[in-house]
Amino acid sequence: MAVITKITTQKKNKDRFNIYIDKGSGEEFWASVDADVLIAFQLKKGRQLPEDEQAAILSEDHKKQAFNKALNYLSYRMRAVKEIKDYLKKNEYPSEVIDSVIDKLSSYGYVDDTEFAKMFVRSRKNTTTKGPLVIHQELHAKGVSSGDIQKGLNEYPLQEQIEAAKKFAEKKAMHKNRASQKEQKQKIATQLMQKGFSKEVIEEALREVSFSSSEEEERDALIHQARKAHRKYKKYAGFDYERRMKQYLYAKGFSFSLIEEIMHSEDLEQ
Repeated sequence: MAVITKITTQKKNKDRFNIYIDKGSGEEFWASVDADVLIAFQLKKGRQLPEDEQAAILSEDHKKQAFNKALNYLSYRMRAVKEIKDYLKKNEYPSEVIDSVIDKLSSYGYVDDTEFAKMFVRSRKNTTTKGPLVIHQELHAKGVSSGDIQKGLNEYPLQEQIEAAKKFAEKKAMHKNRASQKEQKQKIATQLMQKGFSKEVIEEALREVSFSSSEEEERDALIHQARKAHRKYKKYAGFDYERRMKQYLYAKGFSFSLIEEIMHSEDLEQ
């Protein structure tokens, strides 16, 4: 039977100890273990180590290493359970060790997908312009359950969504980009939808945003778009030319009356 002959502290890690044993043919290095494992198994010089206990010690130390690695991973920010599992799996820990680590972390309150989802939603709504649909997708990708995601999204009430969408729209509406009011509004609505806001939230937000521009600004925008269309369709003539021009400009959100006015002006040739 093996007997512990010496225990030394590792130079680079004071929380780990090197254990030496003698199986009957002289002293040899056996393993290094964490301080908690050393204490839990009451390891000391002269203590006998049956083979089955050696296996138990090594198994417990493996779990302890994985636990410490997970704690370090958590030290940077809160994580979803799946993130920790994937991280430990990447570091080649077996599933039974990973499950043991998750159970221990959960018992200490270090991992909680409900709290993670709430924190994640609060962070996204305060630091980004992402809407709840995109945030939902992000949480789903992190392995958070639908139930926990919904609890998290409760941190982003409807009125706050509308205010966030409105703030984004107001900022965009300030930039005159030579587009009609209608087209500008449609572009902003599309951007908000891509950011994850619902149709209902977008409509409500846009109702509260002023897209007013002067007649001169609207006319200048139409002239700009009409000149682009003219360069594209000037190879056509007569009715065919007018039809293509009007369809293009109407699709850009300009009124028929303003289009008619521009069509018969000299502005297109400039």
